[in-house]
Amino acid sequence: MDTVFLSRIQFAMTSGFHYIYPPLSIGLGLILVIIEGIYVKTGKPLYKKMAKFWTNIFALTFALGVATGLVQLFGFGTNWAQYSRFVGDVFGSALGAEGIFAFFLEAGFLGVMLFGWNRVSKKMHYLSTILVALGAHFSALWIVIANSWMQTPTGYRIVGTGTMARAQVTNFFEMAFNPSMIDRVTHVILGCWLAGAFLAISISAYYLLRKKHLAFSKATLKVSLIAAFVVLVLQGLSGDSTARGVSVNQPAKLAAMEGVYKTADYTAMNIIGWVDKKTQTVKGLKIPGLLSLFVKRNVKTPVEGLDKIPEDDWPPVQPVFQAYHLMIWMWGLMFVTTCTALIMMFRKKLPKAKWTLGALVLSVLLPQVANQMGWMTAEIGRQPWIVYGIMRTSEGVSASINASQVLGSLIMLSVIYIALLAVFLFLLNRKIQHGPEDGTENATVYHDPYAKEGTKS
Repeated sequence: MDTVFLSRIQFAMTSGFHYIYPPLSIGLGLILVIIEGIYVKTGKPLYKKMAKFWTNIFALTFALGVATGLVQLFGFGTNWAQYSRFVGDVFGSALGAEGIFAFFLEAGFLGVMLFGWNRVSKKMHYLSTILVALGAHFSALWIVIANSWMQTPTGYRIVGTGTMARAQVTNFFEMAFNPSMIDRVTHVILGCWLAGAFLAISISAYYLLRKKHLAFSKATLKVSLIAAFVVLVLQGLSGDSTARGVSVNQPAKLAAMEGVYKTADYTAMNIIGWVDKKTQTVKGLKIPGLLSLFVKRNVKTPVEGLDKIPEDDWPPVQPVFQAYHLMIWMWGLMFVTTCTALIMMFRKKLPKAKWTLGALVLSVLLPQVANQMGWMTAEIGRQPWIVYGIMRTSEGVSASINASQVLGSLIMLSVIYIALLAVFLFLLNRKIQHGPEDGTENATVYHDPYAKEGTKS
């Protein structure tokens, strides 16, 4: 195994483990904004109890996201020095904007969100929750902007030559609003919302199975299932738009996603299958003309195949094809599960439906798998480019490291990340077993000095 391959494996490992947590934080941020908004509007203690419980879960996912994300920054410098130098101007702009727009929001209001119950007014606390959630979304926004530039680079020029060449931003807004940015940001954020919603669904279904915290669980399920249904519909529309954008900007990636080797009329969509590299075909279930209809909006119009692209620029077809289709299957399972649960909930049969509740408990894994497969599709599908059409992955690796050094750090980081995941699961389980608070309030109560007769806010 060479240095480039091991560096790619290490980055995939650290990114994959890291990406367990930010989607949960971002998704729970949405759930918290909804639940606490209901509490502020109605004043019902149940929704305050819900908000406090999910705030504790949010804090756990946020902490693990920060801890695992720090390694990413060091990984760029140690394993991908040539790439870091080439994109430094671009990424410096995007990550600097993240620090300004996201970090200060989260750092400034996270303490109020976690410890401000009964110490600030409920409206002020709700504002802090909104701002922390916005900060988490802004972090995702700027990171995905930077990654989208790697997929569809615009708003730059190349200065220098050879190993000293680098991309320099000429138009910040063209760089930020590159051709794939809107589709990718939308798709990623919706995936994060699903991760948070299904975590809330899973834990609530677990409580119902155990016949514990019934009012809490029913209310959380109602909010989360409705949110999940709406987001799943939006995600389906977003996926369609994203695939059409890929067909225009990265035709080799789309061809790999659907296993299209030969350009032909009535291009088929593969429902499930296995890529045969020797015969350059896909063996499995397919529907003729459906890919043409989805991508070109005409059942006959051909979708560009890999035969139109130099073979040196082909991505690995099998992993891209399987990751993409597994992502779609996860979406389908989430949609069916959510619709089934919603129907049973509105018929008031869900609390007694053990099989459905059991499926909901396990459903927390579905968006996690979908999100991981989505990133695998995007990143492996971009190969052999690290910056699409400009810099190959083999050109971005550090010149000063060797394979044994990367292998050693890969083993060490794998142990650390597995340990962090174990800690996360242990702490999450402990919070779940403890359950929401019983509703008793702390002694410190906020009094609005501007309210008449010092009434509570």
